[in-house]
Amino acid sequence: MGYVRLLRQRRVLVLWGAQTLSVFGDRMYALAIMWVAWEQAGAGAMGLVAIAESLPYILMGTFGRRIVAWCTSLGALAILDVARAVLVVALPLAWEWHGVPGLLALALLLGCCGSLFDPNLHTLVPDFVEPRDVQAVVGLMDLSGRIARIAGPGAAGALLAVIPMRELFWIDSATFIVSAIALVLLARRVNVKSRVPVSAATHIERPRASTLLRSSPDVGVAMLVAGFGTIAGACALAMPALLEGSLDAGAGAYGAILAATGGGALVANLIAGNWRLPGPPMAIYCGVSALLGLLMAANAGAFSVVYLFAVAALTGMVTPFLPITLNTHLAGFPTPARLRLITVNLTVARTTGTLAMLFLPALAAADPARGFAVSGVSLAAIALLGALAVALLARRSNHPDENAKPSTEVDDSRVVNYG
Repeated sequence: MGYVRLLRQRRVLVLWGAQTLSVFGDRMYALAIMWVAWEQAGAGAMGLVAIAESLPYILMGTFGRRIVAWCTSLGALAILDVARAVLVVALPLAWEWHGVPGLLALALLLGCCGSLFDPNLHTLVPDFVEPRDVQAVVGLMDLSGRIARIAGPGAAGALLAVIPMRELFWIDSATFIVSAIALVLLARRVNVKSRVPVSAATHIERPRASTLLRSSPDVGVAMLVAGFGTIAGACALAMPALLEGSLDAGAGAYGAILAATGGGALVANLIAGNWRLPGPPMAIYCGVSALLGLLMAANAGAFSVVYLFAVAALTGMVTPFLPITLNTHLAGFPTPARLRLITVNLTVARTTGTLAMLFLPALAAADPARGFAVSGVSLAAIALLGALAVALLARRSNHPDENAKPSTEVDDSRVVNYG
């Protein structure tokens, strides 16, 4: 009911629709460009395109904090969506005129747009609602992403069966244009203001990640766990090898397992977005990561497709609690700090994901059962250590050193206008 109540607010409904279309366009583009790369140049080109799309997230998050901060407005996000619409339409031409180099260049530019759009959108979302609704609106945005990740490739595949590839890129471009129009309307009609006061510790325009993580070490621990989780999760690409080698099952079973994971995540999102788990948020994050690791290891005991289907559904039901818990916690930071931490989290995810894709799937495919077992148990162990570290940090903060000087808070009444 929290989602329904939020969607009755026009600005949230428009924002949700714009985000859904934007991610839908992302997913359609991802499938289309990978298909072009595969069809024209093989698997090697697909890998290069994936790296080109992820590289800007890594570089922008590491060196481009000022550039990212320039885009913290709805108007700037609308411009980025227009840029993506133009670049998507230009993809077929880039391939015809310049081949793989042209395709990689546009993939790199689209990655740059995404690396600016994604962290800023996540930063702006919490300020659209009252504090009591932050978790629900974060969950609602997570839901839009999950729907789009399922529907986007499905729609692209269905459209490719009846229309030429070039027309698919035009349809994809239209989703970005509609999203841009919605963001422009929001920028003109909605005056969103930061609801989080700025303290002395974070009262700087573009805070450094190291400073923020030293002042909030529990967030740093959770991000380390998240990074290792991304690495361990790459072994999921060995699922076809596990199905074929252990159960003599094919593509149909793999499709069913993917559907179970996606369906479980959609159902669990309704709970994760509306039910606050008790305890320190980052300890909860680490605990959920440990559970995810155990479920990952459970795949090693595959004795039937039904068993793997059940494990996949449970895995999907655990997954939404991770981003919703983390992003809800980060919403409590002032806007500049929130943007920097969200950017760091995306950078960690992209970096670890890209590195893991280079070696882990091939290693896991050689012995899929052992790959799932080692990856899952390792993730569970590291996540439990992370939960213990967060608990110790919380205990220390509740019993500060008596000789430490008390911190002072600055009452700053300034707000940030996102129009």
